[in-house]
Amino acid sequence: MGRSSATFESTILEVFEVHAPGFDQQTITAKTSGKGTFTSLTITITATGPEQLEALHQDLLATGQVTMVI
Repeated sequence: MGRSSATFESTILEVFEVHAPGFDQQTITAKTSGKGTFTSLTITITATGPEQLEALHQDLLATGQVTMVI
């Protein structure tokens, strides 16, 4: 989840392509908060291990656009 912006979704997808290349983008769901301030993305991948998930988490936060990763 992060603040809604013109580049939020594309930035997040770039990070996912690095860590989980070829993931199914057709399964992504996006939801905007009631006031339109935040956008949440639900993205499903098949993880290869805890190292992959930790690196993905760190890179998502490093974008400066993500406020929470679950």
